[in-house]
Amino acid sequence: MKAYKIAAIPGDGIGTEVISAGVEVLQALASRDGSFEFKVDQFDWGGEYYKRHGRMMPENGRDLIKKHDAILFGSAGHPEIPDHITLWGLRLAICQPFDQYANVRPTRVLPGITSPLRHVKDKELDWVIVRENSEGEYSGVGGRVHQGSPLEAATDVSMFTRAGVERIIRFAFKLAQARPRKLLTVVTKSNAQRHAMVMWDEIAAEIAREFPDVTWDKMLVDAMTMRMVMKPQSIDTVVATNLHADILSDLAAALAGSLGIAPTANLNPERAFPSMFEPIHGSAFDIMGKGIANPIGTFWSAVMLLEHLGEKPAADRLMTAIEKVTADPRFHTPDLGGTARTTDVTAAVIDAIHGSNR
Repeated sequence: MKAYKIAAIPGDGIGTEVISAGVEVLQALASRDGSFEFKVDQFDWGGEYYKRHGRMMPENGRDLIKKHDAILFGSAGHPEIPDHITLWGLRLAICQPFDQYANVRPTRVLPGITSPLRHVKDKELDWVIVRENSEGEYSGVGGRVHQGSPLEAATDVSMFTRAGVERIIRFAFKLAQARPRKLLTVVTKSNAQRHAMVMWDEIAAEIAREFPDVTWDKMLVDAMTMRMVMKPQSIDTVVATNLHADILSDLAAALAGSLGIAPTANLNPERAFPSMFEPIHGSAFDIMGKGIANPIGTFWSAVMLLEHLGEKPAADRLMTAIEKVTADPRFHTPDLGGTARTTDVTAAVIDAIHGSNR
């Protein structure tokens, strides 16, 4: 029997609730399948850890998880701690050193969920957004001088390297090539950002020649937001910079019905380090402890985790269970206009995994 080591990092807020549900579902899948098992190690890193120790994770934190097969992550964000400390102290402290440069965010309208877009059904909104996850606008390059004085100045420098751009563009082309429509949109802002984004465009055109079977186009990021709303059926695979894709993927999740259903994979495609899988909804402290957090985004992230591990049948089983549960309005949490609780949705998905009906 194959045994996979999973590092579970719930983080802050509702992360603790949805990661617990995610682990339950993964264990149910392992029990149902019988050919693999999960050894889950829990790490209590995050805001509460920071309040006790002055840092979001221990100094040797990455060493504790670098030999795991995958990481299941909840959220980073605490109302008592500045956001830049929680983000750079935990999530980015894992993503960047582990070179998880491909952030992959699938989006589609699941059964039983209504898109806020008029007349849009599941077949008309089925996208994958690829986000460059290691450099660009979130490189961390910059600084502040003369703090508190009238001469105060601050910079955040967007750093784009040829190697970094080439690998994410090539990754996106390969992903588009593997999807039925073989269609890729490269998002840019080279009309205003005349150095790095022009290089981005030039590299995209170079890489495109390696994929003659992929149809591709280029779109300015501001126009892309309008296209996502007005012509969702014209989009399939999208690649964008760290900041642009961060924004576009939240819009995509909202157009699919809720941030609560949206998954993410932070991939190190070369597998030199473990990849990390997380829902994109954040810590949502306003509903923490109420038992109403939507765990679907975590379950869909677990689908991506299983695919990454090569357990495609189990991934398909879980995705089928998710679709069966979302199709039933009894299991819609408040973000979807329902009254279901996190435990209700989790139990229903586990029932569906085992083939029973509620």
